[in-house]
Amino acid sequence: MGTSVEAKGFRNTAVSDVVRIARTSRRSFYEHFTDREACFLALFEATTEEMMSAIRRAVRSRDTREDQVDAALEAYFASVAARPKLFRSFTRELPALGQAGAERQRTAVARFARTLVELPGPRGGATRRRVAGGQLGRDAAIIIVSGLRELTVGALEQRRGVDELRANAATIVKAIIAATMGDGPGAGRR
Repeated sequence: MGTSVEAKGFRNTAVSDVVRIARTSRRSFYEHFTDREACFLALFEATTEEMMSAIRRAVRSRDTREDQVDAALEAYFASVAARPKLFRSFTRELPALGQAGAERQRTAVARFARTLVELPGPRGGATRRRVAGGQLGRDAAIIIVSGLRELTVGALEQRRGVDELRANAATIVKAIIAATMGDGPGAGRR
């Protein structure tokens, strides 16, 4: 499914394309998926899990919040750069699957946002232990994640490389986090 979607988009991908590329039978396909939409949703879930795992691995090893943001963004952009056409298809074509597609997108945004909310504080102290108003809120995290997604897809549609977004995105995300958490400039560099 991923190979076909990258080549011609989800709308133009048929089950026959998937089974041909996978070198399997229609019968095998339908043993696993009820239809091509179910296969596309499974691909989205698997790809999202790969991205989230890469982000979690990258963030765990960092000391400062700023380093964590840099690591999370690097893992995010690396995942997108590895399969840009697939990422664009997920963002633009998944909503066409109705409630199931919209729910999968909301869940993915919420998972990424939760990762931001749960970033450990400087030197490993959890942000949850900070005083009220000193933790990144869920709404702010959703704004960050949704903004990153739209920025990235817009760049892909304009045929810009996602690498050129990284530095500017990092600056903006760090500023939002610092402002939301009540930290001053250079927070996390203590």
